Amino acid sequence: MRRVTLFVNGTSTNGKRDDDVLYVSEGDSFEDPQDDLRAFERGQTHTDWLTLNVGGRCFTTTRSTLVSKEPESMLAHMFGEKDVWANKRDSQGAYLIDRSPDYFEPILNYLRHGQLIINEGINPLGVLEEARFFGIEQLAEQLETLIKSTQPPDDHSPLSRKEFIRYLLATTTKAELRCQGLNFNGADLSRLDLRYINFKMANLRGANLTHANLSGANLERADLSMACLDAANLQGVKMLCTNAEGASLRGCNFEDPAGIKANLEGEEADHTDSGHFRKDVSRSGANLKGVDMEGSQMTGINLRVATLKNAKLKNCNLRGATLAGTDLENCDLSGCDLQEANLRGSNVKGAIFEEMLTPLHMSQSVR
Repeated sequence: MRRVTLFVNGTSTNGKRDDDVLYVSEGDSFEDPQDDLRAFERGQTHTDWLTLNVGGRCFTTTRSTLVSKEPESMLAHMFGEKDVWANKRDSQGAYLIDRSPDYFEPILNYLRHGQLIINEGINPLGVLEEARFFGIEQLAEQLETLIKSTQPPDDHSPLSRKEFIRYLLATTTKAELRCQGLNFNGADLSRLDLRYINFKMANLRGANLTHANLSGANLERADLSMACLDAANLQGVKMLCTNAEGASLRGCNFEDPAGIKANLEGEEADHTDSGHFRKDVSRSGANLKGVDMEGSQMTGINLRVATLKNAKLKNCNLRGATLAGTDLENCDLSGCDLQEANLRGSNVKGAIFEEMLTPLHMSQSVR
């Protein structure tokens, strides 16, 4: 027989009267609710909530999150048992960790759900460094694979569309993407967002850039020979000394509402097929022999000292264009609108001026 005490509603409050005695003759021993509470608290040793102050930014998590996923990591050893490392705390009781909070956040999320997610603007190299510091080996391996897949090859073999898309996705639109001197020979880059990318001296020979957005891109001294840029957006593009021999630029848009001028100075574009060049496009000194721009909208375009020998400019809108010093020998300008165009010093030997929308005026100084 055992004498036991009754409690009110299962609480720790003694609910028996002075003369109440209960005797138990068989069955399990009576369990004190206080013992259950203490056992529960002991079971919560690795799952109680805590706050980390990482580089001045606070993160709230549980001990089990820091311990379970990577039990051999530094974080698991630091917080596997309470205060085993005598971790220092701030005035609010948060554990102090002198590391980068931006790079720590993807690591904590990985420990929570096992997925590697890096927000826009966070450099994976920084997250990799933190993963190595905290000894989270599986995450470090994933980051190394990710970084390797987003880097261009070290050799001179052409980049494929798949490789370049991975490269693009790993870089924020605000960051400068440097593709200077890379090999895109024959690559399919059609319909991609290539804004503000530095393609200086890149090999884009035979590349497919149809409908690509190249607004603000740097194509200085790039090789675009035999490339197809039909319907590409070239607002504010830099094409200094670009070689576009044999390239197709049908329906390209050079007009920038913000007024940023595309610069094609010194371009080589023999036999280029182009259309829809618009206002404020600078083509100083461009070599455009045999270019086909029939029906293009080029109001106010700057073609000063450009070479347009044997070019097709039929039915173009050249109102207010600068053609001073331009070589227009044997150029077909029939049906063009040349009102207020500047033709001073231009060479129009053999040029065709039939069916002009507005007659040329002597003040335009055609030689």
